[in-house]
Amino acid sequence: MKEWFDNYDARDWQTTTEGTVRFALLGLGWWTIDVALPAIANSELGEVTTLVSSSVEKAQRLAADNGVDRGISYDGFHDGEAADAYDAVYVGTPNAYHLEYVETAADLDKAVLCEKPMESTVDRAEQLVETCEQAGVDLMIAYRMHTDPAVRRARALIEDGFIGDPVSVYGNNSQPLLEMIPDHDQWRLDPELSGYGTSVMDLGIYSLNTARFLLGRDPVTVQARMSSHHEAFSAVPDERSGALLTLEDGVTMVTTSSQRAQEDTQLKITGTAGQIDMHPAFHGKCRLHLSRGEVSGTVEQTAFDSQREMREEFDYFADRILTGGEIVADGRHGLEDMRTIRAIHEAADTGEIVTLD
Repeated sequence: MKEWFDNYDARDWQTTTEGTVRFALLGLGWWTIDVALPAIANSELGEVTTLVSSSVEKAQRLAADNGVDRGISYDGFHDGEAADAYDAVYVGTPNAYHLEYVETAADLDKAVLCEKPMESTVDRAEQLVETCEQAGVDLMIAYRMHTDPAVRRARALIEDGFIGDPVSVYGNNSQPLLEMIPDHDQWRLDPELSGYGTSVMDLGIYSLNTARFLLGRDPVTVQARMSSHHEAFSAVPDERSGALLTLEDGVTMVTTSSQRAQEDTQLKITGTAGQIDMHPAFHGKCRLHLSRGEVSGTVEQTAFDSQREMREEFDYFADRILTGGEIVADGRHGLEDMRTIRAIHEAADTGEIVTLD
């Protein structure tokens, strides 16, 4: 039983140490510059060669500040400027802009790593996937929890029968958005840019997708409630959200999320024989608390922050591009989350149980 509690940080997914994927980064907000850019700089298989912004001056300034070869505008990107300088694009813009940039990337025959959620609506997400499939370009949705060693260890334990048969899941993700970004006009509070809402699209997706990844089961039915209270959330329905989902094989899942609460992240999976409690669960702070009968303990991983999570994600993507290996999560995987999020909002709006096709 000791091996259940051993430390871990191995890359069980890596298939090559040779080659480099050159990235163009689109959407130069704080996450791209402060997290994604240094993550690629510290990666084994990636290199940033191009920055893309609405302002060519901003792109060139940030490129000079960060040792990147070139900065171009979105217009230049759409026109194919500097297309020979990169192999793949990372799309880190607000949700509703993903499709147009992915369409151009597909036209340019570039692989795509697209942030989650993959678009603002299911219809636009479907267009995004179909665009890449028709063009024959690789598409990966940026679920960085998939390459977090703690999450991969939890999945291996579940597959090995540590918890027995899965019975229930509890997931929570909350943060004080207005303290983090004190701007009432930010895009996450604008449904034209964010999509169906704010808390489920931005935070609840972590619990939903990580549970799907761990268990290999998708939602079948959804019930939900949500509400908004602060004036900054007047345009979106889900300052707070809670949902009850039934997953395949009768697994019950309860998930909550809030954009105006103390930061807290948890994902707890209980089975017939044991339990795995990831708390904290997301945002580079994952820790596993394991229990099975009278045996319990905590599994610690080496220091792991959001930047290192992103390094793993970019190297995984590059590994698959360089080798032609299967990509998880691809666009079809991401579509399931979009359909579930839409169902959660529909269930909250109607007060009815919504069945997913």
